[in-house]
Amino acid sequence: MHYDVIVIGSGFGSLTSAALLSKHGLNVCVLEQAKYPGGCATSYKRKGHRFETGATTLVGLDEHMPLHYLLNETGIEIPGLRKLDKPMQVHLPNGAIVTRYQHLEEWIAEAERVFGTYNQRKFWEHCYRISKQVWQVSLRQRTFPFSSAGDLLQAAGSFRPWQLTLLPAAFTTIEDLLRKYKLLDNQLFVDFVNEQLLITAQNYIQEVNVLFGATALCYTLFGNYYVDGGLINLVQPVVDYCREKGASIKYGQEVTSIKPIPKGYTIATNKGTYTSRFIVSGIPLNNTVALFEDEKLSRRLQKYVLSSEKLNGAFTMSLVLNKQPRTILHHQVHLPQGLPIINSKSIFISFSHNADNTRAKEGEQVAGISTHIQDPANTYVKDKAEIEKAILDSLAKASLIQPEDIISYQSATPGAWQFWTKRAFGAVGGYPQYKQIKPWQMKDARLDHKGAYVCGDTVYPGQGIPGVCLSGIIAADKLLRDHF
Repeated sequence: MHYDVIVIGSGFGSLTSAALLSKHGLNVCVLEQAKYPGGCATSYKRKGHRFETGATTLVGLDEHMPLHYLLNETGIEIPGLRKLDKPMQVHLPNGAIVTRYQHLEEWIAEAERVFGTYNQRKFWEHCYRISKQVWQVSLRQRTFPFSSAGDLLQAAGSFRPWQLTLLPAAFTTIEDLLRKYKLLDNQLFVDFVNEQLLITAQNYIQEVNVLFGATALCYTLFGNYYVDGGLINLVQPVVDYCREKGASIKYGQEVTSIKPIPKGYTIATNKGTYTSRFIVSGIPLNNTVALFEDEKLSRRLQKYVLSSEKLNGAFTMSLVLNKQPRTILHHQVHLPQGLPIINSKSIFISFSHNADNTRAKEGEQVAGISTHIQDPANTYVKDKAEIEKAILDSLAKASLIQPEDIISYQSATPGAWQFWTKRAFGAVGGYPQYKQIKPWQMKDARLDHKGAYVCGDTVYPGQGIPGVCLSGIIAADKLLRDHF
């Protein structure tokens, strides 16, 4: 069958692109290897319970943010949204608990209470100012990173002088910012910042530049939402919109190769062959490059591809629990000694909302746990039980879960994630930020400058639902500007 656009994968970046291209009247087909949509931002059912696949928190609905833009452009409505006044708590090694309040003044007061008053206000006001400006610029400058003369012309028309104030933040790291405010000697605070960056920017203070780092550290200062029924109820309305606009969504279709042909591409899957004038790949860059039967293009793209040694995988657990009253759903627990085998220094856990009765049986709730594994292809987890025990013991010590409340649980390693999602190495969270890779050096949406485009968490701007949503907006925008 022939389509105007074939979108590979149905992660949220892919679906964003598909929705905007369908709105424009293009005949779009989404090919997804799994049995349901959403990629790393969806939910799956097991034994009557619904668990999150990866992402758990919905951010990006504020003005000047990507999800807000997508919903405004399409009229899509997301049901069952619950705004979280307290997005997260962080349990520190010294026994202190830090509450990540949404409002800046409340958060600064909390940071000063736990980490001391010295320069906390200056540091967080600096980060918050940059994070707000980054989101404003990101939607205004949808041609960034630039890869054509047209991009530069478009950017010039959207340019405002104040945008230049952000440039120094691309050349300095969060470590430099901590040094500026003389906070590097505050080890408790440095450890806190490092582990918070790891779950948002996938790296530490020495590597994450201030542009991305400030935005990552301040995500709790924007609207954070819980979606009743899980993030599948964020994804499904976008799928429904695409179908209403005439798009096809085909499941169980694993793409095995992409071959350029005159005026388009041939896309082979495990179930058949398709042709299209354009392609948008929403799967990781590692997987995308491996699909192209074009050696010259593959060689050109290799400079953007990161190896397993520079990526993160995850050890995850899904739990069914006796329901307990909980006012804060998301928690990060810091572990100074690290977990056995994988040496991870923090655990992230998310609980289902007490008022959401769609994800578990009466009197029960579900929870998802994740912790990082560096270099997933070369870190083999032989004894899951030892890691499981260490995680559950740490959560019990933090008074988050008690053994008697656990009804059942299961765990997974990067190998299982790779088998399930097909993501190279079982990597999660997208490409980590590295200081030698400036924002304009990240892969932009154009793959071959002919008709192939890319979005998702391994290209600009990177991680999280807001990031991949923006990447989908940019891919659709560049495709339409290039050819229509």
